[in-house]
Amino acid sequence: MADDFKQGDKVVWSSHGKDDTPGVVERKLTSDTELAGRTVRASQEEPQYLVRSEKGGGEAVHKPDALKRR
Repeated sequence: MADDFKQGDKVVWSSHGKDDTPGVVERKLTSDTELAGRTVRASQEEPQYLVRSEKGGGEAVHKPDALKRR
């Protein structure tokens, strides 16, 4: 996979169409996971990443194509 991130990687993503939000990869999700009261669908073939914003400290989950290395 071209966009394979690991814990600690520094990334950015677009938040609601605004400027890039900087953050850090917390972990790779490879199975369905319950987070913030919702189920995140993920698999080995289609992983998602739990990231923590460096702006506000909040957590978010993104697909690899939504993240860019910085």
